[in-house]
Amino acid sequence: MDDFYIKGFIETSMLDWWGNIASVLFLPGCNFRCPYCHNHELAHNPNALPDIPLEKVLARLSRFKGWIDGIVITGGEPTLHNNLPDIIRRIKQGSVTQDAWLVKLDTNGSNPDMLAQLLDEGLLDYVAMDVKAPLNELDYQRATGCGAKVESVRECIDLLKNSGLDYELRTTVCPTLLDKPKLKQLLDQIKGAKRLVLQNFKPAQVLDPDFQQIKPYSKEFIHELGQMSEKYVGCLRLVA
Repeated sequence: MDDFYIKGFIETSMLDWWGNIASVLFLPGCNFRCPYCHNHELAHNPNALPDIPLEKVLARLSRFKGWIDGIVITGGEPTLHNNLPDIIRRIKQGSVTQDAWLVKLDTNGSNPDMLAQLLDEGLLDYVAMDVKAPLNELDYQRATGCGAKVESVRECIDLLKNSGLDYELRTTVCPTLLDKPKLKQLLDQIKGAKRLVLQNFKPAQVLDPDFQQIKPYSKEFIHELGQMSEKYVGCLRLVA
């Protein structure tokens, strides 16, 4: 996955970076197979999608100066691309006539070496990291559909906590994978995190067809989980 190519580009979004207007770049490929994934074609069949040249994206972004607040790099899993730091530098250099673009990274927390490099070089302004389940091998394997390395996830959480950077941890609350006791385990493990986003599971167009039959938790229950979570993190946001 050394070659960098963009597989999706949203020019303006108010949903992908809370409180900001952003452009969104989608990178292909993912090392997880989360059963509730909505971007599974991008993650696991990217060749079915057209390539978008970076130069074309940069040219388009140049017209948005003074309008958008930053760039979101998402996927798939962006940190699988070894030349991701070079691309972020290009994005920031592409805004030389104004302050450098702010860059937000969406990641699954599986590549602490890449995250550390990006943080050390000051290439990121915000990170949203998914935390799929309590940090043990069995729960994480069920939530990711693979043998995810929990220690890598722990290391990425620690990197963010110690970075001084603004960040959020995101957890999808999916019945059969995460209930109140399991969420309590996870909250104990991430206690002190700057920000947590609890987002309700949505069954439409997910990777595993069996999960399309799962009924999401009620909004009332999500709010109940939110009340339980508030004391563990600095800030909480619910997407019910």
